[in-house]
Amino acid sequence: MHDYWRQQTTETPLFPDIEWSKPERRSARGKLGIVGGNKLGFAGVAEAYSTALTTGAGEVRVLLPDCLRSSIPKTMTDVVFAACNPSGSLAKAALPELQALADWSNALLLTGDAGRNSETAIVYSDLLREYSGQLIITRDAVDLVKNDTEALVNRPHTTLVISFAQLQKIFQAVYYPKILTFSMQLLQLVEAVHKFTITYPVTIAVLHRETLVVAHGGAVVSTKWDSPMAIWRGHTAAKASAYLLWTPNQPLEAITASLVSASTNDRI
Repeated sequence: MHDYWRQQTTETPLFPDIEWSKPERRSARGKLGIVGGNKLGFAGVAEAYSTALTTGAGEVRVLLPDCLRSSIPKTMTDVVFAACNPSGSLAKAALPELQALADWSNALLLTGDAGRNSETAIVYSDLLREYSGQLIITRDAVDLVKNDTEALVNRPHTTLVISFAQLQKIFQAVYYPKILTFSMQLLQLVEAVHKFTITYPVTIAVLHRETLVVAHGGAVVSTKWDSPMAIWRGHTAAKASAYLLWTPNQPLEAITASLVSASTNDRI
């Protein structure tokens, strides 16, 4: 076993102090902004909203395309609407609202369901250039920023909760000299993300062989994971985002702790 690689189980969490460092007062737990959705759906956004609040985020605010105004459930009480394009995704005119959400929040979660519109991709690219705070990206939102992969992996305070196929594309986009294959052993992947996160400041959480691997600054933690749908629905990234709100300077520990927390019940 390499000294940079640690393994975690539900019975033996590696960073229990992270769970107990959650501030007792909700007002001290930070503000999370969530961005996503298009006219065809926003299930991932709704899931992220409820998950973040249940996990213990102080405040959660959602930015949606205006074409969804009549569709949101009453349970989503803090929603901002911005201009949408003919495809039903965020338009370039949505940038002021997006920047306002970034200014309000302590962290931004791009949770997907955003469509594959090129104009929305430009909006996300502008956000990458302008926003320097904590940024979590998951699901199809990762694909929207594929043309900015170099800037993405070089950006501090960035967490990617991604599939193995998305990680493959990231390695290829930056010409990283390591080929990832679905048949590779877990140890090989651990070595690859260990070296990659020494080179780049990004934090990566990726699923491979029923194991969720988290890497940052060369350190790697693996956790057995039998709930892939929690990732694809956006639940995992939303929960990690809430933990990052109160532990922003320890992304590896925060995300790792969020994977095995005994309860997501809110403490008053």
